[in-house]
Amino acid sequence: MDSKDKSPFGYDAFRRTCPSHTVLEMLASKWVYLTVCALRRGRQRNGELARKLEGITPKMLTQTLRVLERDGLVRREVFPVIPPRVEYELTELGQNLAGLLNQIRSWAEEHAPDIKDARARASANHQDDVAMLP
Repeated sequence: MDSKDKSPFGYDAFRRTCPSHTVLEMLASKWVYLTVCALRRGRQRNGELARKLEGITPKMLTQTLRVLERDGLVRREVFPVIPPRVEYELTELGQNLAGLLNQIRSWAEEHAPDIKDARARASANHQDDVAMLP
């Protein structure tokens, strides 16, 4: 292994059995990513998150919030009222992650036209290749 790939913390995300590898797997979920970014704006209820995260199913939102809570990124607070009220907010660890994810989101929004153009060119080139086949 290249010494530049070694983490100063003793972890190696390139190794399948490394705990940091499982963290990267969790972070690879678009719903984890978007939920953390949505909660960056502060404490929210399930319904607020569902409206913000277009396309997420109630089941997926619940699963995502459970994973984030399990991993110490989200704090869940249940209020003893009828009907029950539950709110979610990022922990300090979650806030730290949200800052990084927000930078990636900004990059994606800024460069979406570039990626879209590259995809169109690749698709056109693929069509040209297919047209030349016997």
